[in-house]
Amino acid sequence: MTPTSTSTENSQILSTTRGAGDPNCQYCKGLGYVRQDLAIDHPDFGKLKICVCRQNEINQREQTRLFAFSHLSELKELTFGNFEPRGRIGLGEHQASSLELAHNQAKQFAQTQQGWLLLRGAYGCGKTHLAAAIANFAVELGVKTLFITVPDLLDSLRYSYHNSSETNFEDRFEEIRRSPLLILDDFGTQNATPWAQEKLFQIINFRYINKLPLVITTNLDLDQIEGRIRSRLEDPELVTRAHIQAPDYRRPMDAIGYHELSSLSLHGSQLFETFKFRKNEGLNEKLSKNLEKAYKAAENYANQPKGWLVFTGTYGSGKTHLAAAIANKQASLGKPPLFVVVPDLLDHLRATFNPNSLVPYDRRFDEIRTSQLLILDDLGTQSMTPWVKEKLYQLFNYRYSGQLPTVITTSDELDDMDPRIRSRLLDTRLCKIFAIQAPPYTGKQH
Repeated sequence: MTPTSTSTENSQILSTTRGAGDPNCQYCKGLGYVRQDLAIDHPDFGKLKICVCRQNEINQREQTRLFAFSHLSELKELTFGNFEPRGRIGLGEHQASSLELAHNQAKQFAQTQQGWLLLRGAYGCGKTHLAAAIANFAVELGVKTLFITVPDLLDSLRYSYHNSSETNFEDRFEEIRRSPLLILDDFGTQNATPWAQEKLFQIINFRYINKLPLVITTNLDLDQIEGRIRSRLEDPELVTRAHIQAPDYRRPMDAIGYHELSSLSLHGSQLFETFKFRKNEGLNEKLSKNLEKAYKAAENYANQPKGWLVFTGTYGSGKTHLAAAIANKQASLGKPPLFVVVPDLLDHLRATFNPNSLVPYDRRFDEIRTSQLLILDDLGTQSMTPWVKEKLYQLFNYRYSGQLPTVITTSDELDDMDPRIRSRLLDTRLCKIFAIQAPPYTGKQH
């Protein structure tokens, strides 16, 4: 291969790059470009090619540009070396195991860079750390890597329409979808306009067809993702999925990982071990046995939540303590349920109607009704407006149809309830009702 400047075009190129290469290079003699010795009918005959002595420099420059575009300099400390595979002390086994599995899958992906990796989990669970660790690992190997949050990706595409942009839309779009390794962080936090949905689908579908490596992090469930994209993420031959159950690492006081709507942290002392059978209060044998029966039902349910469990009784009879004991037992196993007082639940739903709410109503309602274990405390204390009646019926009917584990406490008589809800509570195939007959707990001894 020898340099040449026989054509006017080639001469202009060489003159502007003279000295760009290695002066000691045996191929380009410092010019930076060479022309291959090819047959005259070869499609590349006469074309200049970057010399090998400059290729590494160009690759490094391109990687630096992508590094800056990806803001990876801000995430350079996020590596596999400083990731805690089983999380901090205090995580339940289920939570720690899910984190360790995701860590192992991320390391495997980083080493092979084949297929897709989908990292799911709540905010702060470690998804972005693992995704950034993959990116930093790949960059160290010299792989051109694009790491970008989905909202930033869409903003960069929108900006490329402007005349002031250094890169036009077509070039930017091609760069993103053809990137040797693409990592999309925070998928689902974007404003889901039709245009945004279409661009994301085009990017993901292109990489799906061409089997290009892709990493996606999201806090969405699969059924919350647009159908065309979801179908590609469900391809078991291409996609490795990891669901991290760990809580927000940035909230050390919440080591167990309570749901943000849950008030269980206020009931930390209400355990099975601290439950009072109140024998010193002078309860007669009938009331004592009734209380013991309710306790045993709660204890059995806590070990294997299945179906519905309802505690009725007057205020202070022990209903909430037993419901909280169930919740705390599950939390100790790394499966914290959603424990919420019914009026508070409705307030959380109303809050989503605020224009400044970061969570849309549909997502909030869906995460409540699909909760792995839902514990509704003080049903009946809410104000029964038509809207409230409808929301509660929708919630109960969804969990009834799906036979999802649910615990309910109420001081209402069944006859006072909405008949649509009452009919579901009376289904003995799914629901067990325990009426606690003990009077309000006073702590006084007799």
